[in-house]
Amino acid sequence: MKFAVLIITYSSSKQTKRLIESLSNGEFDFFIHVDKKVDLETHRELFDLPNVHFVKNRIDIKWAGFTTVEAALSGIRDIIASGNKYEFINLLTGQDYPIKSAGYISDFLKQHIGKEFIFYKHFDTEWTEAKSRVEKYHFTELPFRGKHRLANLVNAVAPKRKFPANLELVGKETFWTLSLDCAKYVVDYIDEHPKLRRFLRYTWGSDEFIFQTIIMGSPFKDRVINKNYRLINWAPPSARPKTFVADDFPRILSSDCLFARKFDINFDEKILDLLDQHNLVSR
Repeated sequence: MKFAVLIITYSSSKQTKRLIESLSNGEFDFFIHVDKKVDLETHRELFDLPNVHFVKNRIDIKWAGFTTVEAALSGIRDIIASGNKYEFINLLTGQDYPIKSAGYISDFLKQHIGKEFIFYKHFDTEWTEAKSRVEKYHFTELPFRGKHRLANLVNAVAPKRKFPANLELVGKETFWTLSLDCAKYVVDYIDEHPKLRRFLRYTWGSDEFIFQTIIMGSPFKDRVINKNYRLINWAPPSARPKTFVADDFPRILSSDCLFARKFDINFDEKILDLLDQHNLVSR
């Protein structure tokens, strides 16, 4: 039984290598999407690692832009094209890390074949602040200064945007563990709805809701477990998570999650050492 790990990264190849090695029990294959802005040669140390594949169609990712979704779609396409029948795809970034051993994670996945793990809340009742992501124009991907001022001017006169699909809007976090068939369904849905793709180009943070929205309106809905098993160190009001450090180790150990984010090998490598030591003993 095999599982795919899709890693979207722009940061340290050394840290990504540690991530790969921490899961290298022979049951995981790794598909690495390196941001197109980054010279692929900076990740040369990963080229000859076993079970590692680089995503061919690399995307220039803009934070909170639809390009994050495009990078995930590109990776899923390569996973499908590999011809391997993976039971699950795990979406990670280069700043994520397993907080359980590779054996524990693969055993967990084997016990949950036929399920989909993705976290969501309803826009209308639980995550109402997210409505502006779709009702207003966002020019995150436009390559010039003043784009936020332009968005404010446009939104001052334009009516609320309407989501161009008969789906209930749900979402919350980017990361998921999905069956190959479910991930393919999302790719096919977006490919078959070009109007939706154009609409998403001018939303904010579509990576945090479009997979959930499509899946919860699909035949896969009844397979969904509303949890992604990712421990994220959110620190409101910031829209970005805090970096885990060694002092967070007890909190991490108390979690039932499989992965956590984010970590920075150049800021605090000790936390990675502690996790590796713990996972080595507990595998």
